[in-house]
Amino acid sequence: MGLTVLSGPSGVGKGTVVAAVRRLFPDVWVSVSATTRLPRPGETEGVEYHFVDRDHFVRMAKDGELVEHAEFAGNWYGTPRAPLERRLTTGLPALLEIELQGARQVRASMPSARFVFLTPPSWEELVRRLTGRGTEPPEVIERRLDRARVELAAEKEFDAVVVNDDVEAAAARLVSLMTDS
Repeated sequence: MGLTVLSGPSGVGKGTVVAAVRRLFPDVWVSVSATTRLPRPGETEGVEYHFVDRDHFVRMAKDGELVEHAEFAGNWYGTPRAPLERRLTTGLPALLEIELQGARQVRASMPSARFVFLTPPSWEELVRRLTGRGTEPPEVIERRLDRARVELAAEKEFDAVVVNDDVEAAAARLVSLMTDS
């Protein structure tokens, strides 16, 4: 077991699949990222994210408190180092749900982790998911789609690929990858 890094383009359903993984495999520990973006409706501090202002985030990055960090759609995201390191010392499974840039940073510093790419069943489905959220203006959606085109091309950098055409099946496949020593 150990660390599994889940990445994939915005809108692919990483959060939804991770929630299903938690139901299937309650022993998994999922890192809670820090972000400078505002909470979406229904999000809770310390559950989905640690919501911090930009100055606090910059201090965390400068002080080495983040394993990785990346800017995405005008906001910063990063993985707090201390809770992850505490979990890894137990030998129990840990899961990071992060964007491609962050996954590359983790690969550089923790190459023994398992890297899994979550992909949509089709480009059209990814577009539908991103536009269907209704939480962002069209220009943000367009930036996310532009970035998704680039991110999809990085699939070959990962140890395994899981297609998110069915959330429960994708979660089961991810759990299998996490528990396969």
